[in-house]
Amino acid sequence: MILRKAVMPDVEAIYTLIQQYAEEGLLLSRSRLSLYENLQSLTVAEENGRVIGVAGLHILWSDLAEIRSLAIAPDSKGKGIGKQLVLQLIQEAESLGIARVFALTYQVAFFEKCGFQLIQKESLPQKVWKDCMNCKKFPTCDEIAMIFYIPSLVPVP
Repeated sequence: MILRKAVMPDVEAIYTLIQQYAEEGLLLSRSRLSLYENLQSLTVAEENGRVIGVAGLHILWSDLAEIRSLAIAPDSKGKGIGKQLVLQLIQEAESLGIARVFALTYQVAFFEKCGFQLIQKESLPQKVWKDCMNCKKFPTCDEIAMIFYIPSLVPVP
């Protein structure tokens, strides 16, 4: 399995992965147009020429980014692929000088294993909620906010 930046031919596989989870209400749906427009922010896990995972690093401010659209193919779950993607995106954020990376999730235990901690959604800047306007759960979002502080860039509170 390799991790690499997404390329145009990956979009259909990425779309299919995300839609699977969006239909279950576990991820925000993404249009193909959105995937094309944000392709440079996506990292994929590939095995034998097949995209088996995806995650995006969405920069929101000078010191804040979000991990979004984390999806693993059902037959590839439990192999540590999600954690590898998250750690890769944290490393990417660090290389960009971004001190904090957050996720809105239902998978609290998973993100805790990746070093994230619980925070109040209200502690995140309003800009974070831009995508929430398109979500069918708005304004009654039940996702949990979690954050990772990059030690080399900010002391952990």
